[in-house]
Amino acid sequence: MTGRRWRPKQAGVIALCAALAATAVPAVAQEAFRERPPEDEVIYFLLPDRFANGDPANDRGGLEGDRLVTGYDPTDPGFYHGGDLKGLTARLDYLQGLGVTALWIAPPFVNKPVQGPPGQESAAYHGYWITNFTRIDPHFGTNEDFRALVGAAHARGIKIYLDIVINHTADVIRYRECPANDCGYRWKGDYPYQRRGGLDGEPINAGFSGEPESDFSTLVRPDYAYTPYAPPGEETAKVPAWLNDVEFYHNRGNSAWYSEARMDGDFAGLDDLFTEHPRVIEGFIDIYGGWIDDYGVDGFRIDTARHVNPEFWRAFVPAMLERARARGVPNFHIFGETYDFQSGTAAMHTVVDGLPTVLDFAYQRTVQDMVTGVRHPDAMGYLLMEDAIYAGGVETALRLPTFTGNHDMGRIGHLILKAMPDISDAELLDRSTLAHALVLLGRGVPVIYYGDEQGFTGDGDDRRARQDMFETRVPSYADDRRAGSAAAPFDTSADMYRRIAGMARVRAADQRLRRGAVKVRVADQEPGILALSRLDDDGETLVVFNTSTVARDVNVPVETGSLEWRARLGQCPARAAAPGAISLSVPALGYLVCVSEG
Repeated sequence: MTGRRWRPKQAGVIALCAALAATAVPAVAQEAFRERPPEDEVIYFLLPDRFANGDPANDRGGLEGDRLVTGYDPTDPGFYHGGDLKGLTARLDYLQGLGVTALWIAPPFVNKPVQGPPGQESAAYHGYWITNFTRIDPHFGTNEDFRALVGAAHARGIKIYLDIVINHTADVIRYRECPANDCGYRWKGDYPYQRRGGLDGEPINAGFSGEPESDFSTLVRPDYAYTPYAPPGEETAKVPAWLNDVEFYHNRGNSAWYSEARMDGDFAGLDDLFTEHPRVIEGFIDIYGGWIDDYGVDGFRIDTARHVNPEFWRAFVPAMLERARARGVPNFHIFGETYDFQSGTAAMHTVVDGLPTVLDFAYQRTVQDMVTGVRHPDAMGYLLMEDAIYAGGVETALRLPTFTGNHDMGRIGHLILKAMPDISDAELLDRSTLAHALVLLGRGVPVIYYGDEQGFTGDGDDRRARQDMFETRVPSYADDRRAGSAAAPFDTSADMYRRIAGMARVRAADQRLRRGAVKVRVADQEPGILALSRLDDDGETLVVFNTSTVARDVNVPVETGSLEWRARLGQCPARAAAPGAISLSVPALGYLVCVSEG
């Protein structure tokens, strides 16, 4: 199927498929789900606005007026479309049938509904323009709706991970020196903290040294670079109230995206918080600790983590882990977004910042390159050799969330089509499946981007990759090419849904695929074979991927004691060809999972 036009299907058949899918993966006992370590999860990342509309009464967030007031316009990809927490709660059976064990939810907090200069406005449907960090955005429902979601998910053994923002708030603060709000970054060397308006300006902040170890609470004047203020009507726009004080922001203008500006500049106009300040550290520990205390959430994905100073994380992370333990959440999963495709950079954030884990962008890029033919299996072999560089070594690498694409870079289907625009529908489906297999059956904690299980591809990055799961009114979403077929919204018989669910079942049934030591057995330097063994004291699980468009026969080295084998996915021989080797035939763009016990 090449578009978003649904084929008619009997309601009874759809209902039967949904019922079967809901029982496809057994629910984890409620009393046991808290004990699962992070590496056991299958994470599903979604934007509530684009997932399911359970209550049309909240589509406009309780606001009155046109779309520039309410933010609601279901025909525009840059505005709210109506999805909410009630809709998400109603679809938990669908997610459980897919094999999902943890939901990563884009920030659901109160946002500034609309931002942008005249003619370039867009809405905060994505959740990253927060004004009130303590309440659910009315477009998504209420705090009680969130509590109901957490309770319903936990009853199914599904964890809830909140996407949190600390680097910035919504764009409220203005600078008197540039009313158009297009202020360039002013560097510390040119505009030090101890002068107002430059090197020759008025002396201010006497006694403040400006060094990293300084007590930033002694910095009393915020007008060292620009003169910040909150415009009329927005003086108390933010909650908690301390966020309205301009002294708790860097106020140096828009980021230049390198050097110090990467940490202290406004993120595309969003107000950049002074995260070195003890009041800011204390404030965010209270804010996000409250979501643990009051709702029992199970983890945080940290947005724009690399734009916050390491000292903040070394205070914040231990405080969150302690709050979680006190709440009875022993395996609280924290992973930061560091958006860099080098594993060394990702590892640095675990060593220097003290982040427990980070999203594995290096793994994503390697998967993308393998399934598009840009690189070959040896690239993954080299990448996995670097797992020891993370703080905590290879054990930390097992907890890194891996993914095929996301809401910023685009979906894997689009990335495949961008590199191979002329491939057939069958090959698009197989390459998309192979990418998900490398995530679900490879190293790390798999993240499924919502809609990929329905074959969504999209037209690019950002809002072009944020389609509606429900019937869409956006023309550019409606004509998307699909990876595989789908008969209706939330179709549990969709090709990608069934394939991902099958892989998730295999992963859930085999502890080695989640926690076993990783050993690279074969990694071809041409389109072909990547073979990984997952090992523990009880045996060996062998996962073999084929990136070639022809079937490959391969002799794979294995443990000498791994003599008898059985298949979990695909065709596997009953016995090794010889002690220490197994002979396999791997389908084109396919994969196998073979198990040897004892």
